[in-house]
Amino acid sequence: MDAAGTTLLYYIFSSSSLGFLILILLFKSLSILRTKNGSVRPPPTPPSLPIIGHLHLVGSVIPKSFQALARKYGPLIQLRLGASTCLVVSNAQVAKEVMKTHDLNFCYRPQFGSSEYFLYKGSAFITAPYGPYWRFMKKLCVTQLLSSTQVGRFVHIREQEITKLLKSLVVCSSEGRDTDLSFELTALTNNILCRMAMSTSCFDNVNDADAILGLVREFLHLGAKLSMGEVLGPLGKFDLFGYGKKLVRVVGKFDQVLEHILEEHEENNSETGDMMDILLQVYKDPNAEMKLTRNDIKAFFLDIFLAGTDTSSTASQWAMAEITNNPGVSRKLRAEIDAVVGTSRLVTESDVPNLRYLQAVVKEVLRLHPTAPFALRESAEDCTINGYEIKGHTRTLINVYAIMRDPQAWTNPEEFIPERFLKDTDTGGINGGTERMNIMTGGDFRYLPFGYGRRGCPGSSLALSVIQVTVASLIQCFEWKMKEGEKVSMEEGSSFSAGLAKPLVCYPVTRFNPF
Repeated sequence: MDAAGTTLLYYIFSSSSLGFLILILLFKSLSILRTKNGSVRPPPTPPSLPIIGHLHLVGSVIPKSFQALARKYGPLIQLRLGASTCLVVSNAQVAKEVMKTHDLNFCYRPQFGSSEYFLYKGSAFITAPYGPYWRFMKKLCVTQLLSSTQVGRFVHIREQEITKLLKSLVVCSSEGRDTDLSFELTALTNNILCRMAMSTSCFDNVNDADAILGLVREFLHLGAKLSMGEVLGPLGKFDLFGYGKKLVRVVGKFDQVLEHILEEHEENNSETGDMMDILLQVYKDPNAEMKLTRNDIKAFFLDIFLAGTDTSSTASQWAMAEITNNPGVSRKLRAEIDAVVGTSRLVTESDVPNLRYLQAVVKEVLRLHPTAPFALRESAEDCTINGYEIKGHTRTLINVYAIMRDPQAWTNPEEFIPERFLKDTDTGGINGGTERMNIMTGGDFRYLPFGYGRRGCPGSSLALSVIQVTVASLIQCFEWKMKEGEKVSMEEGSSFSAGLAKPLVCYPVTRFNPF
């Protein structure tokens, strides 16, 4: 730099305010140059308001709100919700980068406000950090607790519970009464989980199973409200609305129920082979790879009920809603069941592999109505995603709801078209039907109903078994009617599992009575 230039800089920076302004402009110019040169840059973000950030852009159906923002600002955006910041991923390409290319970096789950009031803090499997404890529990799930062998061992439980439901619906049909199918399906999935997990159900022990269902619903309700308190930042620690104290009471009651069932298993030397028996064996084994505590066992069951009861029930409800509103689908599905199973016996899980249209219907339901609309991740270290710089410990929401309704990946994405999943048809397929898709194998990031990778849902095979045979049984045995001239309301609720906003109340009309 020559003498004239040096003199000019001296006079500029002798004024502190003007110098500060020049520094800002210099850094801004450097930032623009870095971006033009292809270097990393922060993710795009919509215009925000002071204090609340982007909260004013979020409606009651959060995945749908984030989907609308992604269509305007891109498939990877950064949002500030009050004092909390997160990334939102909304297409398959970016999801693949996060969940596969950088899987090890994003194999952590974010901790939310409810963890401060959680009796089992440090024991929860679903939110546990990636490490020895999480790897041990995942291995236990895959090899024993939720293995295909274990799921197969309890097929009789699922058959018995579905039979109980069908018998009650036959009575309801004979009396011409309507039924709240939302309630019935939730009770069904809760009973199946209770019996597979700890050999108890609403029919065997009303206090235990009913209490668990009620407490799980309270936990989901309070946990969601408490997590939303994070928008308050440091103020959230003060539990201004009392949700934290209420959550402590709910988890305390759940702990009492679980302790009672644990003690019964220990006193009776239970050998039913349910999940609790397996975990107790590990708990008592001095040579176990990982020493489990009673809190670890209880936290696992809380995770199972939180992840399983409401979600499987919600998927079955959406399936029945879509089938009821689409008479052509209903006729085609019923005809397939009659052709494969016949008209003299009830459909079973062993029939499902031969019911290709049923499988397509369930896949399409899970595409349009994922029961976990977000896959939650957190980065461990800085990395680059889609050309943007992502800091370590960044909360990341993969909006699977938006990904599975992406018009760039799906033809007529908002329509219910089960045929898109049949290999011998191009109707409503992907990219105009020019591509075939082998879903459920984890190889295509346009379809993520159960997540992907290390943090994918370990109970997906059980969930599919319950949903498929339940829907098949309800369609085989009954025609479903609404009040004259009405259709099922497809309005989406704002709950964690993105269920129907209104209860599914309809009239069963018996067409086949297997009893």
